[in-house]
Amino acid sequence: MNSTVILANGLFPTSKKCLDILNNADFIISCDGATHKLIAAGYEPNIIIGDLDSLADNIREKYADIIHHIPDQSTNDLTKAVMWATENDHNNISILGATGLREDHSIGNFFLLTLYAEWCNINMVTDYGTVYNLSDSLTFNTKPKQQISIFTTHPDTRVTTKGLKYTLNNQTIPMPWQGTLNEAEANTITITTNKPGVLIYILDK
Repeated sequence: MNSTVILANGLFPTSKKCLDILNNADFIISCDGATHKLIAAGYEPNIIIGDLDSLADNIREKYADIIHHIPDQSTNDLTKAVMWATENDHNNISILGATGLREDHSIGNFFLLTLYAEWCNINMVTDYGTVYNLSDSLTFNTKPKQQISIFTTHPDTRVTTKGLKYTLNNQTIPMPWQGTLNEAEANTITITTNKPGVLIYILDK
């Protein structure tokens, strides 16, 4: 399956896991100002997308043939990139650089993942862990004691878990913090929900 990376304009990833994803990507989409960081790290974008408010003139000139300018201010550059990717048959996507620098951007990007997952197979990878969207049921490879957090976006969402220390059995998570800091007890865990829009964060260590 072909893999696409979208680089957002947060902190540039530095972990081996993230850089392996970047190095093995078949296609790299750079969001506007993230292009400077991508090029400085020795990578070349396949396409640059955004409203271009953060792109230097010399970069605009050099990469003019791969710039996709979308001036619409009703969506952020990351959403523009995901929309373009899915419209152009890039349906297996890892988002890098979506956290750091601005906490409000980071939080917004996490919740946008629930929207993106309606369009394609997508996750958000950081230097510390991976965020997945859960729409029905997923099984994850884990290690015993690996930290898992579950966030629901609807108050009547019910979650069932298998293989976690603190078991949920068709239960709601009334407050967002109440689903954090769970722990794997097996090499695989399964999480099931009755509603889409559940975010699963798996810490790497």
